[in-house]
Amino acid sequence: MAKRLFDLVCAALGLLLLAPLLLLIGVWIRLDSAGPALFRQTRVGRFGRPFTIHKFRTMRVEPGQAITVGADPRITRAGRWLRASKLDELPQLWDVLRGAMSLVGPRPELPRYVALCPAELRERVLAVRPGITDPASLAFSHEAELLAAASDPEREYREVILPAKLALSADYAARASLATDLGLILRTLARVLRR
Repeated sequence: MAKRLFDLVCAALGLLLLAPLLLLIGVWIRLDSAGPALFRQTRVGRFGRPFTIHKFRTMRVEPGQAITVGADPRITRAGRWLRASKLDELPQLWDVLRGAMSLVGPRPELPRYVALCPAELRERVLAVRPGITDPASLAFSHEAELLAAASDPEREYREVILPAKLALSADYAARASLATDLGLILRTLARVLRR
């Protein structure tokens, strides 16, 4: 209950205080490349329920692979800066406000990757709301570069990165508390500011 109240207050304040910045970013994205300002995608949420995640669009609107590898040519000029600063994640405050996400929780995956998870591990990870940040996000903050160095990025994600992220997420879910969430938020903010 305390976690949800904390999420609600922080998300509402964040959206209110950041509204001018969110508007400016949205206009910049629209001027930089054709397409909507927001990127929407189906992800798997708490208890395995699908939901639509919202981010600022950082790539050109065209069909392509699900994972982003290194300096992906689909990334726009605005997108490069938004990804580096992590400001592309700000619209997820709306997902937190509406209850689909939490500020801290396992990052939500695409349904096809969730289907690859062992059932017991999947249940543990999906027992909590997905979040904007978590230990796996911090551990794999350079995921795109790791994938770029792999001979088969999709296989590297499925067989190496995804299992490691799931283990970190399951560990978080087992010991999540308001105190651990505050610590992860501070670590995430420190990482973003260092960039």
